[in-house]
Amino acid sequence: MTNEELVKEAYEARKMSYAPYSEFKVGAALLTKNGKVYRGCNVENASYGATNCAERTAFFKAVSEGEREFTAIAIVGQKDDVTPDLEEYAAPCGICRQVMREFCDPKTFRIVLASRPDHIREFTLEELLPLSFGPDNLIKE
Repeated sequence: MTNEELVKEAYEARKMSYAPYSEFKVGAALLTKNGKVYRGCNVENASYGATNCAERTAFFKAVSEGEREFTAIAIVGQKDDVTPDLEEYAAPCGICRQVMREFCDPKTFRIVLASRPDHIREFTLEELLPLSFGPDNLIKE
């Protein structure tokens, strides 16, 4: 799947966002190693602490269905109505980056950010989460 196709999936996911407090709507599309896409959106809560990000929603949906191998995630978001033209990139928060690190190889997992369907940037997880701590740090030999 191309980055452009994955971004389109993230835009579709963004339409489902529940963001009545921040009005910052985010969509994510997570690509598994076998080519399946799991969509996620942010889901806010009046207590704020119970809010869940789009990226984690996508990961938790996939993991709850038995998926464990991922190759990329596309993320789109902005405080705006649901339109295809955003003004800036919405990078994943620190907690979402850590969740990605739990399941993804930092050197090869791709994080695709789009401000518009034709304005796409790609990073590796390692670029966005340098010197990370992950499952391999806890393996005892």
